[in-house]
Amino acid sequence: MTKAELVDKIYAKANLPTKAKTEEALDAVIAALRDALIEGDSITFTGFGSFKIVTRAARKGRNPRTGEEITIPASKVVKFTPGKTLKDAIK
Repeated sequence: MTKAELVDKIYAKANLPTKAKTEEALDAVIAALRDALIEGDSITFTGFGSFKIVTRAARKGRNPRTGEEITIPASKVVKFTPGKTLKDAIK
């Protein structure tokens, strides 16, 4: 699903005045989620799931072109864990 398709679905369900206002609202939500994650907060939507920042440890890897062993540095990534309601809906 693209952002435009998501805006269309939200517009149809949320009864907002225009698609432009719907896109502004979606942009505001995304910005708020991004800011919370940057600050180190976790985000939980009951029934849907949660987002949190986890740290991946440094690890060994291989350059696929040369086969040379390299060290992949530690990094922070966003992890999504689906909630029970979402898991059950997908089954």
